[in-house]
Amino acid sequence: MAIKGPKARIKLSSLNPADLDRICNQIKEIALKTGVEISGPIPLPTKRLVVPTRKAPDGEGSNTWDHWEMRIHKRLIDIAADERTLRQIMRIHVPRDVNIEIVLES
Repeated sequence: MAIKGPKARIKLSSLNPADLDRICNQIKEIALKTGVEISGPIPLPTKRLVVPTRKAPDGEGSNTWDHWEMRIHKRLIDIAADERTLRQIMRIHVPRDVNIEIVLES
């Protein structure tokens, strides 16, 4: 669904996908209550950060490795830029590990 007029693009990212989905559902509920157009949440590709480390601290012994991985999950939501709706979205309690970025576009 294409949004006509000014819109707000909300970018969310987190290490915990459950928190991310909970925030997305809250934004979706606000949009449905206020009756504004919404597009999303669109899941973006998950970024994987992998760090291989040697198990042996001194380099001697067998050649064994640990692989540590961190996954960054991302979502994208486009919503009509209604002032009342954006005020309600700003009041959502966002957990510490969820990053949210709101950009207004015309």
